[in-house]
Amino acid sequence: MERRPIGRTGLTASVVGLGTMTWGRRNSEAEGHAQIDLAVEAGVDLLDLAEMYPFPADGAHWGRTEEVLGSWLRADKTRRDRVLIATKVVGRTARFPFLRGGTAKLDRANIEAALDGSLRRLGVEAIDLYQMHWPDRPTNFFGALGYVHEPDPIEATPLAETLGALNDFVVAGKIRAVGVSNETPWGVAECLRLSDRLGLPRIATIQNPYNLLNRTFEVGLAEMAMREDVGLLPYSPLAFGALSGKYLGGAIPAGSRLALHPDYRRYMKPNAVTATERYVGIARDAGLDPAQMALAYVNSRPFTVSNLVGGTSLDQLRANFASAEIRLSEDVLDAIETVHAEIPNPAP
Repeated sequence: MERRPIGRTGLTASVVGLGTMTWGRRNSEAEGHAQIDLAVEAGVDLLDLAEMYPFPADGAHWGRTEEVLGSWLRADKTRRDRVLIATKVVGRTARFPFLRGGTAKLDRANIEAALDGSLRRLGVEAIDLYQMHWPDRPTNFFGALGYVHEPDPIEATPLAETLGALNDFVVAGKIRAVGVSNETPWGVAECLRLSDRLGLPRIATIQNPYNLLNRTFEVGLAEMAMREDVGLLPYSPLAFGALSGKYLGGAIPAGSRLALHPDYRRYMKPNAVTATERYVGIARDAGLDPAQMALAYVNSRPFTVSNLVGGTSLDQLRANFASAEIRLSEDVLDAIETVHAEIPNPAP
């Protein structure tokens, strides 16, 4: 499988990575282990986790996803060299009172507690890529557009303090590289400015949503990614599964994300459904599986480092991993751009 550089770190990752947020809830430990085995067999090595996973997070399940990988690693000490571990520390939030008593944020004490917890659950000495799950400051992410400025609250941690703490853990050998997630162009630029001015860790990746229904990354962040070697780890590349076409015609398959979480309708807006119908039609006219076409498009972007695919079944994962071998024709790419021009970003 093709490999791409992770920023300027000297590390490389498979062009398709494995998202893990179902492990410990929708997928059992044994099923998680089977997914890792399949990934390694396919040449996939980047595994993306988070301290709060599985999703949706709650007090009864958080941390279990890392435990699933940890038990797989402990079963054979040679396995550590076969995977790149990416995990995340949560930003400031009141949504998760079970995480550090509801006081979680990106200051030194919280990062240290989160990092040590992740290392313990994983059973490793170092994280390959440690990411800030979302900013501490008030800004637009998780689908919010149209920035409205408000002063940073006193409890928001300055980026310089966050990067300073991460630097100490890099020096201590607990982290190999750092990245951001759900970040804005200003946040990426400020991280880079601080790293240059203060000698702090240079962020290597941006993990933001990117798919055929949400290409907002291209507006401001794609140029940052290309010019500054801070590539994208795309999440939701199938738009919560919508781009497979399985929800068209109002269908809600048993066991699907919408069946389990009917409020998660980000990709079910009328324009998004219309665009999905057209993308699925392009794939079928070209003799392609719609999901594989959607993933192959994300894989083909020059700013993509490792496309984070997931699935609850091994058959889903096999098909998703196989997207790494698909090269879309110019006719298919032109047809995709035509739809995007007519219905741009219907589900940001």
